[in-house]
Amino acid sequence: MADKIDFTLLITITACVLFLLMVVVSELGRRIGLKRIANDPKGLAEGIGAAEGAVFALLGLVIAFTFSGAATRLEERRDLITEEANAIGTAYLRIDLLSKEAQPEIRKLFRTYTGVRATIYEDRANKPLMKIKQDKVADLQTRIWNLSLAASRLPDAWPQATMLLIPALNEMIDITTTREMATKNHPPVQIYILLYGLSFIGALLVGYSMSVNKERSWLHILSFSAVMSLAIYVIVDLEYPRLGLIKVDTSDQVLFDLQKSMEVE
Repeated sequence: MADKIDFTLLITITACVLFLLMVVVSELGRRIGLKRIANDPKGLAEGIGAAEGAVFALLGLVIAFTFSGAATRLEERRDLITEEANAIGTAYLRIDLLSKEAQPEIRKLFRTYTGVRATIYEDRANKPLMKIKQDKVADLQTRIWNLSLAASRLPDAWPQATMLLIPALNEMIDITTTREMATKNHPPVQIYILLYGLSFIGALLVGYSMSVNKERSWLHILSFSAVMSLAIYVIVDLEYPRLGLIKVDTSDQVLFDLQKSMEVE
């Protein structure tokens, strides 16, 4: 919980600093515009509308790209949790094909495995704890695989046991790697540098364009800075749903429900 609070606090402070810097950059742009007007009776340079249009178009494109990508990755992570629950559930049901004497121990391992998988990402910032859980998952996978393979060869096992159970176990094991890679899938840092850079350039152009007015238009300056800061805040929060305010943790409930259904049997 402390790590989530720290992450939320960090991106909140970053957004606030970004907001303040954009206000300062807007004021800088206004002063540059005022100096230009004072030195040139014709006023601001001609043709700046095209430059502004290009900058703001690119800024809008980058925001749309990063926001859409972050939202898509969030949904993919949620879908992968459901897929893993389905894979574990399918493999668990096919234990019925194995030897009767081997089933209780394998079912017990499945219940433990499902419980660990349900909680493995709940405190992702805690690297040592994550490593312990990952090692436990690997050990349980090996034990389940070996016991299931041996039990499928016993005389009272169904003839189709190996053909049906082994692929289900493969899928159950493979999806753990898929989920792990999904948690590491983020845009390159250059995208964020570009986003922040365009935000400052946009703020500079906003201030420059407003220099023709006698009074500062604080409504426009503050609105632009606030909207940009909030948009970037939401994008970063979406990218790290285990640490911020936007959470994917609720999707883990499907694994807890699956484990509970195993205990009822």
